[in-house]
Amino acid sequence: MQLIKLYQPFFDANNWAHVLTSGQDWMMILTLILMECLLSVDNAVVLAAQTQVLPTKDEQRKSLVYGLWGAYLFRFIVIGIGTYLINFWEIKLLGGLYLLYLVYKYFYDLRHPAQVAKKEAAKKEAHKKKSSKTRKHHLSLFWRTVISIESMDIVFSIDSVLAALAMSNNPVVVLVGGMIGILCMRGVAEVIIKLMEIIPELQTMAYVLITIIAVKLLVSLPPLNFKLPDAIFAGIVFGTVILTIIFHYVRQNLHGKKMP
Repeated sequence: MQLIKLYQPFFDANNWAHVLTSGQDWMMILTLILMECLLSVDNAVVLAAQTQVLPTKDEQRKSLVYGLWGAYLFRFIVIGIGTYLINFWEIKLLGGLYLLYLVYKYFYDLRHPAQVAKKEAAKKEAHKKKSSKTRKHHLSLFWRTVISIESMDIVFSIDSVLAALAMSNNPVVVLVGGMIGILCMRGVAEVIIKLMEIIPELQTMAYVLITIIAVKLLVSLPPLNFKLPDAIFAGIVFGTVILTIIFHYVRQNLHGKKMP
């Protein structure tokens, strides 16, 4: 009975009608899509790289399509469970602290590039040693690649779902935003990568937004019980993006003027 109750909002026609006709809910969905795209660029690159082991473009395309459907299924399952767990303030506390840890790790790595490079080199070396060992596989290369993509999708989606549930408690909003976000992330990854090359501050801005999301989650806990309206939060997110872009071009102009 509890399992049915968890997933009931997904099959409630009235809930879907309300979400699809609500301007406020669509604003939150657009915010979720933006967050999914910005935070998942590296993930998209990793997933695309995994397909390169396949010999043909057709197999590479198929592996990503299968991986996409698997990501949707897993997202559906995790959101249902997460909607239940997020009601416990202890889970919210852990979720908020974990998001802050992600921010700390990002800025720590940013300030210690030598250590990060050393760790990456060690990982690559370990991967080479593992790959050099001859092993017998019962599955074809194609299905091993699909399973590898699914595994990476599962790992990547945990952070996205956690951040999304901190932004909205309606599972349909989270599901729609997440699913469109996954599709956009797969389709526009190269565009976002090029955009981040032009405006590198966007990556740092994404982690600033994670900090805001974590704070939003933590202040909703007892004894504060403060709920930031969704419209205001969406405004903060899009305002931060616009300010980041303005900051980039202002700084670029200032550096350009200083050059002889």
